Amino acid sequence: MTSDDLLVRRAREDDAEEIYGLTREFALSFRPERAAFHAAYPALLANPDASVLVAVVDGAVRGYLLGFVHLTLFANGPVAWVEEAITQHGFRRRGLGRALLEEFERWARSRDGGYIALATRRAPEFYNALKYESAGTYYRKVLKAGAQE
Repeated sequence: MTSDDLLVRRAREDDAEEIYGLTREFALSFRPERAAFHAAYPALLANPDASVLVAVVDGAVRGYLLGFVHLTLFANGPVAWVEEAITQHGFRRRGLGRALLEEFERWARSRDGGYIALATRRAPEFYNALKYESAGTYYRKVLKAGAQE
């Protein structure tokens, strides 16, 4: 795949079904529900503190990233957080993930983000290659029914 075949852009309303399909591949702990997705998706697109990006190959969405910028007290201002990022199986190792993260980095810098963080146990070599470093342990407590164990 050449860089000419790949387009990274902000998500649009008409990307919803393709992104929903990817959420089903992404989610390991929760089962995405169509009604909840369709309620949240337009709100995320309209949220100025959220960035929903898609990686498009030959007209089809093959990856997406959802991230936020939010204020902190300890970091003297805003920081960025990647909540979800996935490249469709069969399209990995083709530069889509890198392109999504690089575009998110540009967006976070434009919003004065001091750093970008994310929580994952997947693909440490990928994140290390992009100069991300391990900085802690991720804890969670499920507050809502629907999580798989």
